[in-house]
Amino acid sequence: MFTEWQENHNLLVIRGDMRTNITEFILLGFSDFSSPLQAMIFFFFIFSYIVTIIGNGLIILTASINSVLQTPMYFFLRNLSFHEFCLTTVTVPKVLENFLSKDRTISFLACAFQMLSFFCIGVSECIFLGVMAFDRYMAICHPLRYTSVMSTKLCYQLTVGSWVLGSFESAVQVNYIFSLPYCGSNLIPHFFCDVAPVLRLACTNTFINELVVFISCMCAAVLPFLLILCSYVKILSSILLIHSSEGRLKALSTCSSHLMSVFLFYGTAMFTYLHLGPYGSDNNDRMISLFYCIVTPAINPLIYSLRNKEMKAAIRKLIIKIPNRTNGLIY
Repeated sequence: MFTEWQENHNLLVIRGDMRTNITEFILLGFSDFSSPLQAMIFFFFIFSYIVTIIGNGLIILTASINSVLQTPMYFFLRNLSFHEFCLTTVTVPKVLENFLSKDRTISFLACAFQMLSFFCIGVSECIFLGVMAFDRYMAICHPLRYTSVMSTKLCYQLTVGSWVLGSFESAVQVNYIFSLPYCGSNLIPHFFCDVAPVLRLACTNTFINELVVFISCMCAAVLPFLLILCSYVKILSSILLIHSSEGRLKALSTCSSHLMSVFLFYGTAMFTYLHLGPYGSDNNDRMISLFYCIVTPAINPLIYSLRNKEMKAAIRKLIIKIPNRTNGLIY
C-alpha cells in the first residue's frame, strides 16, 4: 500500500548483530486516503486547532484575571485547559507540516520525544481529572471544610504532583518502547508516534513491553477513574439529600461539565491503550486518536463555558473589554 514511500526513503542497516538501526521514522498519517478526503482532514485539523487555541486560551486568560473566578474549581479548570492546549500542540503542528510536505520523516529521537511529551500530558490529565473530582467532592459533600482543605498550597501541590507522576509514568513507558531493536520497515501508519504503531515495527517479542505499558496505563487511567466514580457516588448521594430542587440543580451543574470531559477523554483513551497488541487496526487507532487528540480539546472549552454561567459572564465581559481598550489605544 505504501510502496512509494518505501522506494523514496532508505533505511540505514547495520548487520553486525542482525539489527536494523533506524535513524528516522515516516509518519504516513492519512496518505492512504483519497486526495479530497485528505484535504477535508487537513482543514479539519486546522479548524479544530484554532478552536482549541482560542477556546482554551480564553478560559486560561479569563480564569487568571477575573477576581470572581479565583477559586479552586476555576484554578483546576485553567490548568485543565493548559493540558488540552499542550496535548494538541505536541501533535497537530507536525501533522499539518506533513500534510504540506512530501517529506514526512521524523527522527528517532524526535519520535521518542513526541511520545514522551504526549504521554506526560495525557497521564497528567488523567490524574488531574481525578483531582478535579476530589475538588467537587469536597465542595458538595463537605462545604464547611472546603475552604480550609482546598487551600492554595494544596491546589498547587496537587497540580505539580499530577505533572510529576505523568512525567514518571511516561518516562517508564517510552524507555521500554524505544529500548527495543527496530528493523524492517520504518513506516508508521499513524499521524503521530503512538505506542501501538511504533511497537509493531519492533523486530523482537514485545510482550514484556506491552505488559509494562498496559500496567502503566492501568495505574494512570483506571485508578483515577475509580477515584472519580467513588467521588461521584458520594456526590450524588449528598445531592439527593438536598431538599430544594434549585440547590440540587446548582450542585449538579457544577459537576456535569467535568463528567462530560471525563467520559470524552477516558472513553477514547482507555479503549486505545488498554487493548494494545499486534493485531489492532491501524485505521481504528487513527480515528480514535483523532477524537481524543483533536476533538476533545476543542469541545472542552465549549462544554465548560456554555454550561457555566459565571464563566460565560466572565468571557463575555472580557470580550467586550478588549475592543474598548484597543479603541482607547488608537484614539
